[in-house]
Amino acid sequence: MRIVSHTKLKRFWQRPHQQDAQKPLTQWYDITDSAQWRSPADVKQAFGATVDFVKVQSGSTVAVFDIHNNKYRLVAAIHYDYPRVFVLKILTHAESDKNYWKYEL
Repeated sequence: MRIVSHTKLKRFWQRPHQQDAQKPLTQWYDITDSAQWRSPADVKQAFGATVDFVKVQSGSTVAVFDIHNNKYRLVAAIHYDYPRVFVLKILTHAESDKNYWKYEL
């Protein structure tokens, strides 16, 4: 899968108090980059219970990955036929729990 964009990941882990996200985000990137997903079932097979699929305000379904033991959450749009993964948001667990992001997407 081609990932758009690595820059968002890097910007996130360069924030103060979030440097611990670098290793798990890099691991997520490596797994996703080498994947050949054709369906949500393929994503679940790769990430198991650490990924959920959530319907957002626009009606689209996004993948929400638990990062670093659920300390962070990565929200991505996966286009299986394209094949691309668009990193939409990376949030702390507390930011994610506010659910505002669901109305922005």
